[in-house]
Amino acid sequence: MIKLPIYLDYQATTPLDPRVLEVMMPYLTNKFGNPHSTNHSFGWEAEAGVEVARKQVADLIGAQADEIIFTSGATESNNIAIKGLAYAAFPARNHIITVATEHTCVLESCRSLERAGFKVTYLPVNGDGLIDINELNNAITSKTSLVSVMAVNNEIGVIQDLKKISQLCRDKDIIFHTDAAQAIGKIPFDMTALKIDLLSISGHKLYGPKGIGALYIRNNIAIRPLALFDGGGQERGLRSGTLAPALCAGLGAACRISGHDDEHISTLSEKLKSLIMGELDGVRLNGSETMRYPGNLNFLFEGVKGDLLVKELRNIALSTGSACSTEKTGPSHVLTALGLDKKQMECSLRIGFGRMTTIQEIDYAAEHIIHSINKIRRLQAVAKSF
Repeated sequence: MIKLPIYLDYQATTPLDPRVLEVMMPYLTNKFGNPHSTNHSFGWEAEAGVEVARKQVADLIGAQADEIIFTSGATESNNIAIKGLAYAAFPARNHIITVATEHTCVLESCRSLERAGFKVTYLPVNGDGLIDINELNNAITSKTSLVSVMAVNNEIGVIQDLKKISQLCRDKDIIFHTDAAQAIGKIPFDMTALKIDLLSISGHKLYGPKGIGALYIRNNIAIRPLALFDGGGQERGLRSGTLAPALCAGLGAACRISGHDDEHISTLSEKLKSLIMGELDGVRLNGSETMRYPGNLNFLFEGVKGDLLVKELRNIALSTGSACSTEKTGPSHVLTALGLDKKQMECSLRIGFGRMTTIQEIDYAAEHIIHSINKIRRLQAVAKSF
């Protein structure tokens, strides 16, 4: 028996794993100390929990514990990485390179820098959503301080070639940052091999709590970001403010138990694709079919508006775009960058699934999506005949 409604919007947020909640609970009750209180056991106990979590985050990406800075989430991590690095490198270097399909918080950070007098290059992507390494190379100047490229796109699931990008940046003596909010715990990361300088993490995208994230900063980074606001100097002076041990512990636990869902997610992805594309005409995937995270399928259903389909599928939680821009009425900047026209964008729908999704739920979703699309198309055909 399937429990309704079904949740298929895993790029917006993931359910909190019960094992994560179990780790968090003591810090919400009897282990309530301030982790920065160094004069008594309550503070020591809370601090110990934070440091265990710091190491768990580091272990997941092959980093050192002292390279992890806790933040409120990927938005704050991205702001610190981009603005903090830009101001640290100024005035010797005043040029930033990013990609047109980045998350809104990255693009807005860059626009803020532009208003402050910095120069920003927004690289285009091809029809698959991937950047051209040669275009990146040609965009680099002697004034470039930072390249920021998202690991896995939140709207279309495309995976950029981080290894090639990081090697190019290293060869050019440029800092490389990646927004890995949609990638950590979903695709392998080894900071030793990738040689990324700055990396942003979000807790609630990998079955952890909301309100917590992290910023990885390589120990031997050539330019260290500046703090964006002042306070007590916590987190090595970069992110002032009292840490929440429960949230830190939750992120740590989420990192510790991640990385075992690959086969399950791939099985769900292949089944959903085969059912939908096998039964429906006029369907295609937005973004690369090969260079993508399988738990994010962004379909274009010709002639069927995504918002109309979402309303029809009342028992399935789906999304027509990024959860961080749902209040904006304009077209998706990601799909625009892929070259889709307005009508094609209106007919696109993102389906996201993960650890808690079952085969039965995929069967249910596919059946009802196929039925609803056929129904809408029939009604449209009848309406045109009059």
